[in-house]
Amino acid sequence: MLYHLINDLIAQFKYITFRASLGAMFAFLLCLILLPRFIAFLKKRKISERTEKKDSLELVKIHQNKSTTPTMGGVIIISILLITTLLWARLDNIFVIYAVLVTFSLGILGFIDDYLKLNTPHKHGLSKSLKFSGQAIIGLAVGFGLWYYFTHKPPLPENVLNKAREAGLELIPAGTELYIPLFKTSIELGLLYPFFVALVIVASSNAVNLTDGLDGLAIGCLVMAALGYSVIVYITGRWDYSGYLRIPYVPGTGELTIFTAALVGISLGFLWFNSHPAQIFMGDTGALSLGGALGLVAVCAKQELVLFIIGAIFVVEALSVILQVISYRGWGKRIFLIAPLHHHFQFSGMAESKITIRFWITAAILALLSLASLKIELF
Repeated sequence: MLYHLINDLIAQFKYITFRASLGAMFAFLLCLILLPRFIAFLKKRKISERTEKKDSLELVKIHQNKSTTPTMGGVIIISILLITTLLWARLDNIFVIYAVLVTFSLGILGFIDDYLKLNTPHKHGLSKSLKFSGQAIIGLAVGFGLWYYFTHKPPLPENVLNKAREAGLELIPAGTELYIPLFKTSIELGLLYPFFVALVIVASSNAVNLTDGLDGLAIGCLVMAALGYSVIVYITGRWDYSGYLRIPYVPGTGELTIFTAALVGISLGFLWFNSHPAQIFMGDTGALSLGGALGLVAVCAKQELVLFIIGAIFVVEALSVILQVISYRGWGKRIFLIAPLHHHFQFSGMAESKITIRFWITAAILALLSLASLKIELF
């Protein structure tokens, strides 16, 4: 009996859903075990958030109680995310390889930025131009890599095409096009594709970083986005589901479900300690890398525009900063009391925990809406 039980258990490892579930639980539990020790390590070395770097005196006053909260929790987040992915995912999968590389490289960039903020007199970290250049280089490297892959990949196997025909489904092969949901059409990008990939990764990375301003805000919204994309990458990696929904079929992206499930697990684990009042912050090390990873997943699944729905919280937060800067520099007037948007609500008198929870609720609704958009066809 034990022989059959062991054989059945081993057989389960070929299933993506089984490995994704175990990966998520593994990441969550590992986070609960390691983070308390890491928090103690950071406190011992007095590696804490620098609240005095804020531009607004009122914001400094509001956040002065956070000045002793340890930061750079992204080091643990990225470590556990990568360990979980390497243990549970197939490492011969091109999309998993790019997910690991993007997460690690942006994590290094964020680490340098955090380190400079904590150990240099000016406390501003990397200059905006240097940070953007680093993100752009990483994004372009991945963009050209994916462009080469999609332009040189073999055609879909004949047996898969035959199965689809028998089921009355038409498969949409993935390439260097921009798929437009709701309209079920696409625009070929050609040589512009690598730059588009870089734009998505850089924008997503910075948007999550800008959202990371209140206890549990960014990481809680990431849970919802990662859950949504876990479903999406699984669907796009299956010919039957993608054919039924009439979305691009991308063989191999199903393996990214392990990565996104691990992201859900680690995000929940970190939220355990990052919820109000936060015991630790993730810093740029976590925010830049997790945001970039989310963008990379969207690109691999050929659902980049869905990111505007599933990650609308991040998009709105980034837009609030852009609009504030344009308005102030152009007309000397502010649209918001302060940007990003979550601080505007703080200045309006709303409690930090209420802002965060309402953003989480919105993120959950947006995740459901993004899944619904896969089926909807307007014309």
